Amino acid sequence: MEFRTILKSQKASFDIDYHHSILGMGSCFVENIGNRLTQLQFSTLLNPFGIVYNPISIFENIEMLLSDNPILETDLHEHNGLWHSWQYHSKFSQPNKENTLSNMNESLSKARSFFKKSNKLIITLGTAHVYVLKQTGKIVANCHKVPPQYFDKKMLTVDEIFQSFKNIIDKLDAQNIEKEIIITISPVRHIKDGIIENQKSKAILLVAVDKICKTFKNVHYFPAYELVMDDLRDYRFYEADMVHPNSQAIDYIWQFFMATYFTKSTYAIVEEVKKVNLMLQHRPLHPNTEGYQNFLIHLNDKIKTVEEKYPFLSFK
Repeated sequence: MEFRTILKSQKASFDIDYHHSILGMGSCFVENIGNRLTQLQFSTLLNPFGIVYNPISIFENIEMLLSDNPILETDLHEHNGLWHSWQYHSKFSQPNKENTLSNMNESLSKARSFFKKSNKLIITLGTAHVYVLKQTGKIVANCHKVPPQYFDKKMLTVDEIFQSFKNIIDKLDAQNIEKEIIITISPVRHIKDGIIENQKSKAILLVAVDKICKTFKNVHYFPAYELVMDDLRDYRFYEADMVHPNSQAIDYIWQFFMATYFTKSTYAIVEEVKKVNLMLQHRPLHPNTEGYQNFLIHLNDKIKTVEEKYPFLSFK
């Protein structure tokens, strides 16, 4: 008897390997996958604007990577002693305007350079709810704890999401930039909006992403949302807040991700890197013993062997 509906992985039409550069943007969930890629020494850059949840702001940030325009002082605003940008996460906000501007532009410049050489773009959408700044009529990526009376809250439509994404594709085509794009919907539950509202929001994202994937051949859907909601389907795979998937759930999704995008040769390299990482994490109780000194010699030999075999890896 089966007591679960198990989602079977299928090989994608393209691979992800160590010769690719991967940019991840969107909700905190993209960092769950991206951090694993980083730990395994894939070339990755994650959320250069910080964590962003709604698709319009994510897509607008990607458009910023395709332009040459810097962040200007006029793009900043002050609130509660900090300078903010409506396009950036609060982690960039500082009391000093010049430092805030410098850090934002530094991250933007680095992201633009990385984006030009990247082969893969992973986008994770969190919610279709957005906040519109009344003063400008623009959707913000982050409210920065500005009082709610300054915003109108609304739910995006499928067409709004689709048209915003189409703008990215049009600009990529105009610059002859080709990338494989993976879109996921975050399994993180935005229940502060209400359980029913969260379900409506996720439904809009699902329909919009389906339309996007059917329209653009280089855009592909990865079923992170379904793996948690329909495959695991149990609160024991959530953190105590009942909002965020726990480490077991992330591990399960990661295994599915590897099965979808990794070749056998990539798997082999991953296993080598994991072994070295595990050895590097070892913390001895008695570091001055002969046994531990022999372990260090073995570790250095192992690192040398792996780096010679795979010159693109470095454990320095």
